[in-house]
Amino acid sequence: MGFLSDRLSRIKPSPTIAMTTRAAELRAKGRDIIGLSAGEPDFDTPLHIRDAAKAAIDAGHTRYTAVDGTPSLKRAICDKFARENGLDYAPSQITVGTGGKQILFNALLATLDEGDEVIIPAPYWVSYPDMVLLASGTPVVVECGLEQGFRLTPQALEAAITPRTKWLILNSPSNPSGAGYDRAAMQALTDVLLRYPQVWILSDDIYEHLVFDGFSFVTPAQVEPRLKDRTLTMNGVSKAYAMTGWRIGYGAAPESLIRAMAKLQSQSTSNPCSISQYAAEAALAGPQDYVTESRAVFQRRRDLVVAGLNACPGIECPIPQGAFYVYPSIKGLIGKTSAAGTLIADDEAFANALLEETGVAVVFGAAFGLSPHFRISYATSDQQLTEAVARIRRFCEGCA
Repeated sequence: MGFLSDRLSRIKPSPTIAMTTRAAELRAKGRDIIGLSAGEPDFDTPLHIRDAAKAAIDAGHTRYTAVDGTPSLKRAICDKFARENGLDYAPSQITVGTGGKQILFNALLATLDEGDEVIIPAPYWVSYPDMVLLASGTPVVVECGLEQGFRLTPQALEAAITPRTKWLILNSPSNPSGAGYDRAAMQALTDVLLRYPQVWILSDDIYEHLVFDGFSFVTPAQVEPRLKDRTLTMNGVSKAYAMTGWRIGYGAAPESLIRAMAKLQSQSTSNPCSISQYAAEAALAGPQDYVTESRAVFQRRRDLVVAGLNACPGIECPIPQGAFYVYPSIKGLIGKTSAAGTLIADDEAFANALLEETGVAVVFGAAFGLSPHFRISYATSDQQLTEAVARIRRFCEGCA
């Protein structure tokens, strides 16, 4: 028996982090690299949030806190859910973790046993299946292609449910596609879920505020209150407030699940950073001007990227409803050869060739469970995006 656990062999390193790392290595060697692989806003954290963190340090709030969040932050989260989502939660139904990823991980590890199934619509955020595998569960991937707008249909959901199904993970707007579920589409899914009382819903709402063209965000427990008692609604401050490095995520769920997640967290990381919690409280309870302003910038960038990619031979790029990603198809490029002689056998070959030959770093679609596509994060400057799209177009024009 080897030294490392069998559990570790079930998973793979994050492909998004791997591509970001490779781009950084090439940049360090002097290459002109445009990185479009990381899902991270390029804005500074708003000033009032930074000021709140500094004030917390000066006030001596540098000790351990309650394992899963300070009382004041939990109250601010309850107020947020009531104000923005029409959801009524008590502080005992709230958990705070070191980023949204920990909330998801805690929930799955606290609830899954060997053989339990988790339905994951594809394309999916790269970490969902690996988290399920680490928790001894079985990912049940349901492909949701371009022709379905990258959205799970009620028919596909019902077909995927078995007696062993424990969770459905739903991410709207989605990473990587930016696809969102409006009220009618969400209601169609919740109507199915009402018929299967053993299935819980894990709603990843991290991109809630990044929606465009008047799209109206909804979350499952808001659309169907009868599902609230078996829904974990997860969110965080990283994307909406440019606070990725502060590492604060939160979730709301029935108290029994929250207690189980706190028990797990007490034996892993314990409390999230105390200073970050005070900053998150300021983000949720303070002025929201930044959210509106950044949304307008991201919508402009989305339009720039979508128009540019649709002008590239062999690429089809749908218009996303939210987040800050596009997920174009490269079906028209598969089987062709790049100008430098690389066979575009699949989307991973495309992404590698694009990086090596043009210096543009993207993430290949197989990492998100649906090929042949690639993901671009447009959370960078208009100038960088314009140059990147021009390089991609030249690359595509050179494929034959």
